[in-house]
Amino acid sequence: MTNRRTVLKTLAAGSVAIPASKIFAGEMSESTINKPLKLKGNINHSVCQWTYNFLSVEELCKLVKSIGFNAIDLISPKDFPTLQKYGIYSSMCYTNGDISLTKGWNHTENHALLTQQFTEAIPLIKQNGYTDIICFSGSRDGMDDETGLKNCVTGLKPMVELAEKHGVTMQMELLNSKVDHHDYMCDNHKWGVELCKRIGSDHFKLLYDIYHMQIDEGDVIRTIRDNHQYFGHYHTGGVPGRHEIDESQELYYPAIMKAIVETGFKGYVAQEFIPAAKDKAASLKKAIEICDV
Repeated sequence: MTNRRTVLKTLAAGSVAIPASKIFAGEMSESTINKPLKLKGNINHSVCQWTYNFLSVEELCKLVKSIGFNAIDLISPKDFPTLQKYGIYSSMCYTNGDISLTKGWNHTENHALLTQQFTEAIPLIKQNGYTDIICFSGSRDGMDDETGLKNCVTGLKPMVELAEKHGVTMQMELLNSKVDHHDYMCDNHKWGVELCKRIGSDHFKLLYDIYHMQIDEGDVIRTIRDNHQYFGHYHTGGVPGRHEIDESQELYYPAIMKAIVETGFKGYVAQEFIPAAKDKAASLKKAIEICDV
């Protein structure tokens, strides 16, 4: 793959600051590489590893440092040492096991495996100095909302108690069921907020994915203002298409970020767009600039 081959060549010197040369698919400007952003400090920035998975985790760490922020989202324990090598924080962790968005906590037959995975992962996250782990409701498969809530509470409560003991927060992601994840149960903030209320712990929150919730609900800023106490993490993405969050799409991210800051939020906002532009590193840097209000 050309993108990866070019990256490996430019990183061969071993410098943390990536040289100003051809990288990814196009020419990267000198400003993209050699001048880290001067961030305002109101937003803690991150990027989801899977959206830049044409890079190794190590290569992504170098890119993140060159842009001027210090966190990567959706990292499993096997990659913790690489992040620590570069002083990069794991702002949202996975378990070590296979991650399924469809076989989640809403079906009791999944509880044994999920309990094993989270029981192993939560202490490990704490040992490595991290605080957040993602989880998923799973698909409905014909299940009604109330049964799903009850089953999630049954499975999650013991795990949330363990998380609380270790200073870790479990965060269930809100995903759209209209375009990307058909039949996903936690596809609206009202269901997710009700689950938070029933679990009744500050160590269980919702990961509010702005891209997903724009598709299924809209009214993003009002929802954030009215329910921010239940939202522990945010993801971005351009609508439609999940690409760059610039003027090519319908959401105005500076206003959304300002609303998040005004709630007093101190967690992380992770870029989760799939870069479509030629200069994919420049896309990430621009997204961080857009969100740095």
